[in-house]
Amino acid sequence: MQINGSVALVTGANRGLGRHFVRQLLERGAAKVYATARDPERIDIPGVSRLRLDITDPAQVAAAAAAAPDVTLLVNNAGISTSTNLVTGDLDGIRRELDTHFYGTLAVVRAFAPVLGNNGGGAILNVLSAMSWFSYDGANAYSVAKAAQWALTNGVRLELAAQGTLVTGLHLGAADTDMMAGYDGEKADPAEIVRAGLDGLAAGRIEVLADDWSSHVKASLAADPREFYTAVV
Repeated sequence: MQINGSVALVTGANRGLGRHFVRQLLERGAAKVYATARDPERIDIPGVSRLRLDITDPAQVAAAAAAAPDVTLLVNNAGISTSTNLVTGDLDGIRRELDTHFYGTLAVVRAFAPVLGNNGGGAILNVLSAMSWFSYDGANAYSVAKAAQWALTNGVRLELAAQGTLVTGLHLGAADTDMMAGYDGEKADPAEIVRAGLDGLAAGRIEVLADDWSSHVKASLAADPREFYTAVV
């Protein structure tokens, strides 16, 4: 994927990883960056085209695709964390996680797949998580939603291969963003996470493990899961 000269659209661009994606895309020579958020007035990066986009709102997704017919690079970054468990947690919280990470991402992919195809194929970068591969008491809805988003990423990669669209999944552990403000463990620099994702995309990789934790979790999948959970619980 040639980032220099590309036309990119970033979801959830008002803060955290999304804000870093917008900045670094501009630094790498993107010709245009559509920065989207539920409240686009909160996007304060100069030189971008701001769009209102709640990825769980079908009308707003359709409007964004119509307003940005020149996109060649789609970054699905928008996400939430409700800190909800599965057995005793609020069902509305669980649904919000799935509506955002799975159905919202899918809606954006479906809306922009024809746009990317019409513009030569381009690429999609989905921001996933090491929690695509493990569960954590207190955030199990997030894990389920991210696992579904990982499966979605693998599926649409196969479906969009014929039109020449690269689909890359970016996995990370904890990053020092607003979403992880209450987490006391080690947190990565979000700028480094984004840099790893864009480097991987530019190199044509389909999966990027952005930090040591995501690499460790992925490697643990081949072992007895009891070993992993004994070590982390």
